[in-house]
Amino acid sequence: MSSIFAAILLGIIQGLTEFLPVSSSGHLEITTFILEHFGSEGLPKENILMTVVLHAATALSTLFIFRDEVAQIFRGLLQFKWNEEFKFSLKIIISMVPAGVVGVLFDEQIDALFGGRILLVGSMLIITGLLLFVADKAKNTTQSVSFGQSFIIGIAQAIAILPGISRSGATISTSVILGIDREKAARFSFLMVVPLIFGKMAKDVLSGDMASESAALIPLIVGFVAAFITGLIACKWMISLVKKSQLKYFSYYCFTIGILAIIFTVL
Repeated sequence: MSSIFAAILLGIIQGLTEFLPVSSSGHLEITTFILEHFGSEGLPKENILMTVVLHAATALSTLFIFRDEVAQIFRGLLQFKWNEEFKFSLKIIISMVPAGVVGVLFDEQIDALFGGRILLVGSMLIITGLLLFVADKAKNTTQSVSFGQSFIIGIAQAIAILPGISRSGATISTSVILGIDREKAARFSFLMVVPLIFGKMAKDVLSGDMASESAALIPLIVGFVAAFITGLIACKWMISLVKKSQLKYFSYYCFTIGILAIIFTVL
């Protein structure tokens, strides 16, 4: 399989699964496993540079869609006034704390969870499906995110570091179960991850791990474009689906893929 085709495929998967509640890490692990199983060599996802590029694409697609909200966050931080913009900015910062702490203290343990652990991925996808199913039954409200709730949602984001636990699925489901308005829950979920994505990218770049790696320019470009365009579509689609209380369909999908992944590794 050509590296360009693999880059496009991984870009589309990253763009879709970063926003849709089906676990981007889990699907990339499964896709990598399948491609390697059928003899693909030099798979772009194995390269840290490609990983950074794909995450940069989805982060930028989030910034593009939520550019007004991002501007609001920066205004809130710079004004230092106890207004709604400043409060919202603080809530975003609070939500980042659990995942940031886990990422710093348990970096090596987290890395050990990746690399073809398909049985783990399948099990975590089933848990994601359960979360989505429960959240879909929650009542609609008009409630906004509180400071305490932002920390709880942040804990859900930290747990979603596990491959197979959908970050958007975990955070949106947790928000909805807590009684937060569905659209506000989706927007908060997508905004809270952007600083962490850029932080992880900076860590990968500064670590020097990419210095010994190389990747062809064209696969990087097509992977970025595929992830960015797909991310734009998936983000808007996800907000619409959450508002319409259609998370249960994703729960069925997660159940199916999770069970198939487990069966494939057990047999």
